[in-house]
Amino acid sequence: MPFKFGNLEISWLGHDGFRIVGGGVVVYIDPFQLQVGEPKADFILVTHEHFDHCDPPSIQRVLKPSTRVVAPRVAKACVSKAAQNVVEISPGASIDLGPLRVTAYPAYNINKFRDPARGVVFHPREDGRVAYLIEWGGVRIFHAGDSDFVPEFRDVKADVVLVPVSGVYVMTAREAAEFINTIRPRVAIPMHYGAIVGSRRDAEEFKSLVGPGVEVVVLEREI
Repeated sequence: MPFKFGNLEISWLGHDGFRIVGGGVVVYIDPFQLQVGEPKADFILVTHEHFDHCDPPSIQRVLKPSTRVVAPRVAKACVSKAAQNVVEISPGASIDLGPLRVTAYPAYNINKFRDPARGVVFHPREDGRVAYLIEWGGVRIFHAGDSDFVPEFRDVKADVVLVPVSGVYVMTAREAAEFINTIRPRVAIPMHYGAIVGSRRDAEEFKSLVGPGVEVVVLEREI
């Protein structure tokens, strides 16, 4: 079942994928391995180019002629395999999309390494991958993308935060809880588990570490 917040319904589609519906508008974020192509998207937000975030078949499945796809430059080549109406966004920039205002934050690693000996991180800041703050109908939703708890996230003000918890490429459950306990949204929803890395155990550990006053909602995956 979707989680309802204000006039919005938030559905977890597995991994980092979400569908948010409100007022007849449908938004997808990082759709991945979708099996169902309904409802069609008005807007699709892609955080970066990796296959589990930019999945052209899933984008095509929910696409309609008027769908607008938002992506950083690093993901444009991938997104363009599926869609023509692509809006480029850079970290720090904001765009208005009808009832939505979308602001991109830099999303990157500071302590997750693919080559520890050389200090090479999985998601370097300079590559321009993003997280998204969506302002919609008086609600602010933050999707943290593939990131650690980076300094820029300390300034996030959101009602609902979609936060990765698996570790390896993103925040661990403990790091995610530190992030949430710092910015204190009303609701936190764990993601980035159950597909590539991580399990529900990470989501439950995260929930146990978040302090009072923040509702942690562990969603069931919707098909």
